[in-house]
This record gives sequence, C-alpha cells and structure tokens, in this order.
Amino acid sequence: MKNRTIFTRDNLEVLRGMDGETADLVYLDPPFNSKRDYAAPVGSKAAGAAFKDTWSLNDTKEEWHGLIAEEHPRLYKVIEGAGAAGGRGDKAYLIYMSMRLLELRRILRAGGSIYYHCDPTMSHGVKLVMDAVFGRANFRNEIVWGYTGPSNTKRYFPRKHDCLLFYVKDRGSGYYFDGEAVRREYVKLETGETGGIFKSAATLDAGGKIPEDWWTEKRDGMSPVGRLKRERVGYPTQKPISLLQRIIAASSPRGGMVLDPFCGCATTCIAAEKLGRQWIGIDISPKAAELVKERLLNEADIAPARGGGMLLPKGYVIHRDDIPRRRGAAKRSPPRQIKQFLFGKQEGQCGGCLQTFEYRHFHIDHIVPTAKGGQDIDENKQLLCGHCNILKSDRDMAHLKARLRELKITR
Repeated sequence: MKNRTIFTRDNLEVLRGMDGETADLVYLDPPFNSKRDYAAPVGSKAAGAAFKDTWSLNDTKEEWHGLIAEEHPRLYKVIEGAGAAGGRGDKAYLIYMSMRLLELRRILRAGGSIYYHCDPTMSHGVKLVMDAVFGRANFRNEIVWGYTGPSNTKRYFPRKHDCLLFYVKDRGSGYYFDGEAVRREYVKLETGETGGIFKSAATLDAGGKIPEDWWTEKRDGMSPVGRLKRERVGYPTQKPISLLQRIIAASSPRGGMVLDPFCGCATTCIAAEKLGRQWIGIDISPKAAELVKERLLNEADIAPARGGGMLLPKGYVIHRDDIPRRRGAAKRSPPRQIKQFLFGKQEGQCGGCLQTFEYRHFHIDHIVPTAKGGQDIDENKQLLCGHCNILKSDRDMAHLKARLRELKITR
C-alpha cells in the first residue's frame, strides 16, 4: 500500500486486507451513536456526504457476535454489559466498532498509538471496549477538547466538549511520544516574599510546556470548524487541522504512517501531509477522495507555486476501491490437509446447518468471503455441506443463516 492513498469502501474490508504492524498512528472520528442523521449542506464543497448515526442490531453481522464471544470473551462481556445498561443500540454500536478496533490493533506497530475521538454520548462504553481490546495498562489519556457556542438547554449544563481516548499498543515497547514537538508558551507565576508580604509576578515562559489533557479553542487555537472559514468545507463533523496537527506531531515520527479509517473530509490526511507524515485514509463515501485532492491543492503547502497555485505531481493522491491483500499472512495448508483438519475440528458437522455428514459431502468455504476482505488462510476456512455451500455462495454467514431460517432448517 502506497502513501497518499484513499480507499472508498467499507473500512472493515480494507482493514482486513492490510498488513500487520504498518501504522505508527491511528486517529478515528467515527459516528458517536448520537441518534441523529448528518448531511453536508447543499452548495458546500462536501455536498453529497451524509451518514446516519442511529444504531440497531440490523447494522451488525450476526457472525460478529459469535466471533467476539468465542475469541474475545472479556470484550463480549463488556459489550453485553453496555447493552444491558444502554439498550440494543449501544450494543450494536460497540459490536460494530469492536470489529474494527481489533483489526486496528493488529495494524498498529509495536510503538504505535491510537486516538479515538468521541463525545460523552458513548465515551464511557467506548473506553471499556478500548480497555478490553488494547489493555487497560495501555491507556494514556482521556483528552477533553472544550469549546463554546450557543445552547438552548434549560435542564442541564450545555454539552460543549469532545473526548479523545489515547491508547498505545504496548507501553513496554518504548512507544513514540514527542512532547517537545507540541510545547506551547505559557504564563507562570513566581512568588517571593518582600518585607513579610508575599508578591506574585506573571512571566512568559518561552520554553513552553507540554499541554495538559484539556485543550480549548482560546488557549490552544482549536476552534470548531464552523468558525474557521478558510478550512470549512461543509462536512457535518469536520474537525480543525490544529487539533489533528497536535496529535500527529506528538504521536508519530516524521515520515511515519498515519491511518484514518473514517477519514470523512480528509482533515487527518491534510494535517499529516503538512507535517511530513505518510497517510492512508478510508471512507465509504467517494466524497472523501474528492475533498482530499481539492484540499491538498488549496490548504497544504506541499509543492512549489506556479502561477499562484500549487503544482502536484501526477498520481499524487491514489484512489482505490478494491481490497488490499496482505503479504505473508498466516499459513495456507494444502486443500486436502486443511479439509481433514476442519473435519476433525467441526466433528463432522456442517458449519452452517450443523448437521452431520460424511467427509466426502463437505466443501471448503471462506467464512469471511475474499470479496469482503477475508483472507485465504486456514483461520478463515470452514466446511459446509453441499446445500449450505450453494446457499451461501460468495456471501457472508449472515446471509446463510437468514436463508436457513427461511427454510426452517434450525441450527
């Protein structure tokens, strides 16, 4: 996979195809389960971009539940608890995100970091899921980004902050963090005693300090994009470049790889480019690829100006809608050997209808189809009887289960 690539596809399919240990930093600003629908205004640069943020179990694949329950039981208990407290919508959202977080952990390098951008709607549930996926010991900060703005609330304090959950893959691996790169000037108080009276003097410390875990628009220059005319493209959840620049400067080396699996209007890509990092973005909407090209021309100081504009090399942004293929993934056994192994593992039962058949009636099937990002490896194979194999075809297990229910073939 090359630098400056935007994928237009379901990010889970792309993430499954990415090599492990390839990203130095992951930043994601996914839907928050806000129970709202978003759309860019007509006439804005982002017009056409839209997504829903209301969740139900219909938004998840049935096999995701079983996969998490079997392979990550602690994580599934957390999700079950969140569902018991918050309802099926919360459970569906956390299952959807957990499938992606598990892949992102694999993709992160040993010294890598991940920042999950959310708001108080689901930050409590997301933090427990992140603890289960990355390990509580690898939690570094819950950063609060506060801002001001009008509000018509009468029964509670106006909600004017987002949360950024900062985890590392392995705190024992010497993870990358450059506090010097994000120091800022600050005013310090010096207190002395003169004639029995204590006096304080405020002085500017030019050496600066590493920012605390609360960032504001006034102190840190991180205003909501609605007030930044030069940056604003109309994308409904656009974040300011200054916010991303601080994260990227602190948690990725120069030349390192930054990944944003929900890149939206491509602010992460622009910020990474400005700071000399490599980047890969993924978004289900083709609008992301259009916006990154336009914003690179208009906002990023990346090429010599000619005639007042920016000149970008041919192929500067690579737009792909395919699924990448991992290099050197897990082993692939010869068909006869893997069929024998699976027959023993499944105890002669079909992976679909759970009926028992003779060995000769089984077919090797990909659990996650290769057309959906599944890998041609042993761990992604099962045995299906001839009937289930035809019903499933090149689709996923959710389709097969639904067809078996329609036919009243119980599992």
